[in-house]
Amino acid sequence: MSGSVAILLKELRLPAFVRLHQSMWEVAVEKGWSHTDYLAALCEHEISDRYQRRTQKWIREAKLLPAKTFSALDNSQVSKENIAVFAKLQQDVEWAHNADNVLLIGPSGTGKTHIANALGHKLIEQGVRCKLFPAIGLVQLLQQAKRDLDLMTAMTRLDKYRVIIIDDIGYVKKTDAETHVLFEFIAHRYESGSLIITANQPFSEWDNIFPDSMMTVAAIDRLIHHASIIELEGESYRKKHQLKQAKGDKKDNT
Repeated sequence: MSGSVAILLKELRLPAFVRLHQSMWEVAVEKGWSHTDYLAALCEHEISDRYQRRTQKWIREAKLLPAKTFSALDNSQVSKENIAVFAKLQQDVEWAHNADNVLLIGPSGTGKTHIANALGHKLIEQGVRCKLFPAIGLVQLLQQAKRDLDLMTAMTRLDKYRVIIIDDIGYVKKTDAETHVLFEFIAHRYESGSLIITANQPFSEWDNIFPDSMMTVAAIDRLIHHASIIELEGESYRKKHQLKQAKGDKKDNT
């Protein structure tokens, strides 16, 4: 194949074609492929390469933790019901396209952040763009946009993500400035984009997040209208790991 072909393929932005067209042509000649077979094989490699590049780019952009996947999740304390819910959310991501929410509620250390990250990884694998924010970080971003009289633009800019993950919503300070922008964001996403939210507090304690009961009820109402609500229980994974490590250290010292 001539060098001019490689130049043309670069112009067309087909890196897998550029990389493989010569070696694949040799295989095609050896095996007696038709021109259609040869082109189809190159197209398969190009599609696979694009998927891999897009997935890696979206995972970096989403700020997901690489080790927080479902394969790395300790299911020993997860109920069978919740395991079934996780499986359904992974297998059928139509909920994200329908702007449904996922709410992960439970004490600190029970795996909420891990599960939220794992869902993010699965969404990206299936072509759904998402982004994770610590709740405080998201609020600070929105507050700055509001001070700049640019809040709607900032919220609209985040609409490119089908799913926004808000981690540790309970750490938002109960002030008018913080909770109002958070409420405005929840209202903005209502029935237009999905949210995955982790919270240490049950809904009965969300008055500690929002400044008045009316705003609390309105926020919860929007979040749960189309939502999978997953309650996590059990002993903290971090506490169990620390105890196990301490026992190991003690054993080594004896």
